[in-house]
Amino acid sequence: MCSKEDMNRPQITCNDGPNARAMVVFTDLDGTLLDSETYSFDAANEALDELRARLIPLVLVSSKTRAEIEPIRSRLGNRHPFILENGGAVLIPDGYFPFPLTAATTSGPYLLIELGTPYMRLRQALKEIARELGFSLRGYGDMSVNEVAQRTGLSLEEAALSKQRDYDEPFVIEDHSRGLPTDRLAKAITHHGLRWTTGDRFHHLMGSQDKGEAVRHLIRCYQKRAENDHKNLTTLALGNSLNDAPMLAVADKPILVQLADGSYAAGIDLPGLIRAPKPGPAGWNQAVLALLS
Repeated sequence: MCSKEDMNRPQITCNDGPNARAMVVFTDLDGTLLDSETYSFDAANEALDELRARLIPLVLVSSKTRAEIEPIRSRLGNRHPFILENGGAVLIPDGYFPFPLTAATTSGPYLLIELGTPYMRLRQALKEIARELGFSLRGYGDMSVNEVAQRTGLSLEEAALSKQRDYDEPFVIEDHSRGLPTDRLAKAITHHGLRWTTGDRFHHLMGSQDKGEAVRHLIRCYQKRAENDHKNLTTLALGNSLNDAPMLAVADKPILVQLADGSYAAGIDLPGLIRAPKPGPAGWNQAVLALLS
């Protein structure tokens, strides 16, 4: 039987028997767990409550910064690890796993695993790429707090938090009249030893990391914990944009949430892909509840 101590563990679900299973849910935020306009997760409360009741960890995986994610974790009552800036780093509450993490350093109350490229290198590279291509590429570092708020719908306070970046530079292509071929942009970025992806509102310039690599780090930790508890681990991942594809690809059950207009992001076609029936947190809620039933 499960002991009282088992019931209090935040990392693992509690099921009896030889085929007991553990589950972990990884989720994107904007446009997935959070509404793309209001940034509310209220429509997902039923599934969120069910995850808490079953002691299933919910890991936030976002292009957002640490400064942005921490208030969201607080509102969710979430005490699990999280992944920031498109896999730039993994933050794990100190003592969360009962074994050492050799690749981690201490950062406040967390253990930090850095996977990304320093932000100032990305800023310099974006300027060089724009000059080489002859196009205006406007990054977050070029934008005021007011401009970020206008482009995203965030409050001024939230926009300021979103500019506290360490591993990922969101950018837009401003020369809309000419049009920049994506193959030219991709070639220039690769020439600088970097990568890019596309989210809900921005392109993102980053190092070699992606959400999938960061999620794999945590899956290995959860897998080790599950094996120690004689459980089998199942992983779920939910996202709505191309930058979520690497995360969806490493999960046992990948779930693609509809975009705000009811369509699905192009270019994401994975074996066993589940398509949520609605956009944002409403679709997130239905998909998670269906898998838990």
